[in-house]
Amino acid sequence: MIRSQTHLLRILALTEGVSFLLLLGIAMPLKYLAGLPMLVKVFGWGHGALFVALCLLLLKVTLEERWPLTRSGMVFVAALLPFGPFLIDHRLKKL
Repeated sequence: MIRSQTHLLRILALTEGVSFLLLLGIAMPLKYLAGLPMLVKVFGWGHGALFVALCLLLLKVTLEERWPLTRSGMVFVAALLPFGPFLIDHRLKKL
């Protein structure tokens, strides 16, 4: 069971991070090395949907739990970096 919205945000951030790594590490190389562009489309849509969901949940958590903009910004920037969600997770776990 989900304990809090912050916990749900952590789970979503890690899932989004995995989708980003799959897109960059599997789909993109297969597009250019094996001529399989469809994988980028599939992984890209999935990653995009997860990223949008993460942004919406981050906004909700920021407003409802009155997070400082620096914390929210840090989570957002981490979502833009390939390993960012994994690096920021320990800070979110403490909340």
